[in-house]
Amino acid sequence: MAILAPISTSGSSGALMFDFLIPKEFGFFDVFDQHAATCVEGTQIFIEMLEHFGDAPAKARRLKDAEHKADEITHRTVEMLHKTFITPFDRDQIHKLISRMDDVMDLIDGAARRMMLYGVKEIPAELLELAKVLNHSTLELQNAVKNLRNLKNAKQILKSCIEINKLENDGDAIRDSAIAKLFKEEKDAVQVLVWKEIYEDVENAIDRCEDVANIIEGVVLENA
Repeated sequence: MAILAPISTSGSSGALMFDFLIPKEFGFFDVFDQHAATCVEGTQIFIEMLEHFGDAPAKARRLKDAEHKADEITHRTVEMLHKTFITPFDRDQIHKLISRMDDVMDLIDGAARRMMLYGVKEIPAELLELAKVLNHSTLELQNAVKNLRNLKNAKQILKSCIEINKLENDGDAIRDSAIAKLFKEEKDAVQVLVWKEIYEDVENAIDRCEDVANIIEGVVLENA
């Protein structure tokens, strides 16, 4: 049984009894907020890393710490799912929502890790542009998640979801242009592969933001 907001008890003793007999667990919204905040933190660290690449190893370590924090929040959410009888909305949607948010952090961390492993020295402008699109996406994701507690905020939630969809298209365009430029200008085939992987990690993180937006949109439309 999925319930998005507390049942109104005004003038209804039956509803009061129902609330007493079947308590609802709304702590899920807290862990969603925590994870969304961690995604924003991760993208901001990644941008700092790209803008000040001389200090990249320290930024990569901070990003790894944020990724571990996101993992812990994800595990806690899954544990709550196993222990909770009534969830605020569909269990499968909750699991997909937290898993896709965790994918965002995994992919950002993966991009940073590749850059360290491959000995990257300079940052293409296209990568920074892509990272900023990702950061914008996580900020909109954070706003959508924050408003999910109350379906009276449906318009704001859907507005953020639409914006995330637009940003995903922007990310696709930047990635495609960057990879096309690589094939035209880069003579070293290894470097082409290296940068293609890094671009795709960041763009895939934007894709996961869109996945989260689609899940949230579905929750809103099914329960409004």
